[in-house]
Amino acid sequence: MNRVWCIKASHPELRQTLAKSLGISPITAQLLINRGINDEMQAHHFLYGDLRSCHDPFLLKDIDKSIARIKRAIKEKENILVYGDYDVDGITGVALLNIVLTRLKANVTTYIPNRLEEGYGLNAGAVGLAHRKKISLIITVDCGISGHKEINLANKLGIDVIVTDHHEIKDTSLPKAYSIINPLQEACRYPFKHLSGVGLAYKLAQALLEGTRSSFAKASSFAKASGDKSEDKYSVEEHLDLVALGTVSDLSVQKGENRILTKWGLKKLNDTKKKGLTALIEVSGLKGKDISSRHIGYILGPRINAMGRIGSPEVALKLLLTDDRGEASRLAAILNSENRNRRKIEARVLDEAMEKVKREINFKDSRVIVLSSARWHAGVIGIVANRIIEKFYRPTIMIAIQGKIGKGSGRSIDNFHLFNAVNSCKSLLIDFGGHEGACGLSIEAKNIKKFTNDINKFARKEILDEDLYPRLDIDIEVELSELNEKLIEELELLSPFGPENPRPMFSSRDVYLKNEPRRIAKSGFKMWVTDDNVVCEAVSFRAEGMSMPYKGSKVNLVYSPSINTWRGLSSLQLDLKDLKTAL
Repeated sequence: MNRVWCIKASHPELRQTLAKSLGISPITAQLLINRGINDEMQAHHFLYGDLRSCHDPFLLKDIDKSIARIKRAIKEKENILVYGDYDVDGITGVALLNIVLTRLKANVTTYIPNRLEEGYGLNAGAVGLAHRKKISLIITVDCGISGHKEINLANKLGIDVIVTDHHEIKDTSLPKAYSIINPLQEACRYPFKHLSGVGLAYKLAQALLEGTRSSFAKASSFAKASGDKSEDKYSVEEHLDLVALGTVSDLSVQKGENRILTKWGLKKLNDTKKKGLTALIEVSGLKGKDISSRHIGYILGPRINAMGRIGSPEVALKLLLTDDRGEASRLAAILNSENRNRRKIEARVLDEAMEKVKREINFKDSRVIVLSSARWHAGVIGIVANRIIEKFYRPTIMIAIQGKIGKGSGRSIDNFHLFNAVNSCKSLLIDFGGHEGACGLSIEAKNIKKFTNDINKFARKEILDEDLYPRLDIDIEVELSELNEKLIEELELLSPFGPENPRPMFSSRDVYLKNEPRRIAKSGFKMWVTDDNVVCEAVSFRAEGMSMPYKGSKVNLVYSPSINTWRGLSSLQLDLKDLKTAL
């Protein structure tokens, strides 16, 4: 697939000013500018900001009301249920609140619905079960903002519901919950609108432990003044490992407060005291390694997600909560095994989906790819939708049909708001939710054809022809001779990387191949390249869509630079993203 190379505009004067004032390279300064950082104060906060610069949780609408209700429930020995979503974001959020509430001597239990049997969000069966178990307070994590009927039922049964949810609000009216913590709701003064589900759970726990707005202000100002790290005071910061795990896995934007929480959460994760996380790190082959957001996204997160997709998410929750080393090892092994099983199921569904695209999709008419089958496992269709996009670069919705009902999961491309598109077809849907880049839905099977037609009618007005070519956003064009180990170490100041703070992408023109490329892995290759000044290795592990160059050919490259260490020796390596023959 041809990708459009888009090199960001250069700002030489501002770049030099930032470089001089911060003592960094002009290249790093340009990368900061590319991320919307245009002055020294912003840049210093981005590079060196710590937890003291996070926002006051009491700025969240309804936080005071929520804290008062939880404290009353603890004091009066009420039964509290923490109810979360079945993905990593929800599971880590439930684990965090359970740990904190247990420490506060609350009578707390947890509930995570089964994806296949109960679907996403609050459900009436779980509310009824809570009533029978004499639960009088439900706290949701990463769900609930669209649970109007279920919350009405809870109210009738005498159960108060505190909603904590970061998803977009699809209705003009909010559910009639006891309180709602969602920075996207009107009149919420919280400055940062992109917290993950576990991020909001962290904020709720933080406010609960501090107790009042004034005590938070005093504690915060004292910490700023003294740098107090006293260990005799229990702090929710102990659980930033869970926050990093959930925030990265949920693909939340890595800017602002999310980036600070993830950055410090990774430090906690690399030194975690949680037996379950330690066992998961070991079984994943990461023991002794410096765990980054990339390791969460590709190794740790998928193992937890596998339980929510094809197994029981309760197993993953037990892993995060256990204090028993033996049980932790046993549960981690189950997650590892289920992840292998998930990959096999995913491969079969992907093969079938690719065949369906060939048979059923007319790309002249279909701006959005909608595929459905009764053979597909609902737990993997979101991942497969991503793979379809990698191949065809169109918004994709996969629907797994069970009986008369289809469960769908969608992923989008740049410049197309998938939630809005699905919302335009809501009269055909049983339920739906999501955001700009992804969605989930349920639909009667008989309505799938009309849904396909209607969403494509919407998309034909919104998606331009040029939107159907993937962009490769390049930070800066450099000579290979400008790259060195010191620069690459400096680039790590920009981490953790993720949405809206991607790993730096460079381009270099007119470099030559020193050797014939060598095939590696399934579809990758490695080669040595030079610009007559510097020789370095370029590697791609997934070279689909790239034409294979030959020895002596002149090419233009797009890559992320890194340092490769092998047997104690370090060398410059280019992680290749694309290449084109130089003219």
